[in-house]
Amino acid sequence: MGTHETHSTDSEPLSLPVPVTPAGRAALDAILDRPSTTLVALDFDGTLAPIVENPEDARAHPDAVPALTALAPKVAAVAVITGRPAEVAVRHGGFAGAEGLEHLSVLGHYGAERWDARTGALSAPAPHPGVAAVRAELPRVLAAAGDRPGVSVEEKGGRAVAVHTRRADDPRAAFEALRAPLTDLAGRHGLIVEPGRMVLELRPPGMDKGVALLEHVRETGARSVLYAGDDLGDLPAFAAVEKLRADGVPGLLVCSGSSEVGELAERADLVVDGPAGVVRLLRELAAQLG
Repeated sequence: MGTHETHSTDSEPLSLPVPVTPAGRAALDAILDRPSTTLVALDFDGTLAPIVENPEDARAHPDAVPALTALAPKVAAVAVITGRPAEVAVRHGGFAGAEGLEHLSVLGHYGAERWDARTGALSAPAPHPGVAAVRAELPRVLAAAGDRPGVSVEEKGGRAVAVHTRRADDPRAAFEALRAPLTDLAGRHGLIVEPGRMVLELRPPGMDKGVALLEHVRETGARSVLYAGDDLGDLPAFAAVEKLRADGVPGLLVCSGSSEVGELAERADLVVDGPAGVVRLLRELAAQLG
């Protein structure tokens, strides 16, 4: 799907893009009519932060925090829902201590961890024992799958392990070759594999962005929702918004545009041009809310 996105500069008036679906237009109307009951929820990598070859180099778009600080005081709550450890997303996002983000929560590891800006407190359960077992076996499994230079392993605070193929000679071939052996490895230790944009993440089952989003909607009492994401891991959150719509809660689905994840774009009400487009949307929404 596309969108009638209106680009703006500092010298031009801000103008909200028009969702291409009736449900999206109804949700945007609800958000504009009742912002104080709206939850704005966003993925981090690929949505607030541009995708980079080395995940440790990822940082939020330079205008992300200013856009969020302009919008956050006008809505019920803002949440960042990410597969990263919450502390890493907070650090890479520059969220800590940002004035105006007192209502921000960062739900890390798909909601298993939580950081609240108001208190600066981080809460998290004990790590799943399968993660350590998978990490110990991973070198053998990768070696058995063939020598693939550029494939890298990211440890996520003892709560998940991600295998990245973006820097391999043939990223897609490496991704497909590793999917089956990593799925088998994960299954033997009670984990699941979450595929993403040239990454396979081995993590505990039971939590995903959809579960995290629904729990946060219930907690905040939100009566309308905006969710923005860019990857396969955001599909459960899209499904959660669709469920909320069926229950009478308007929801706006935003895809941070990428040719790598066509399914997300097809289900979105609005497709914007990557993190820069997401930031522009947040700024335009904040301006419309006055």
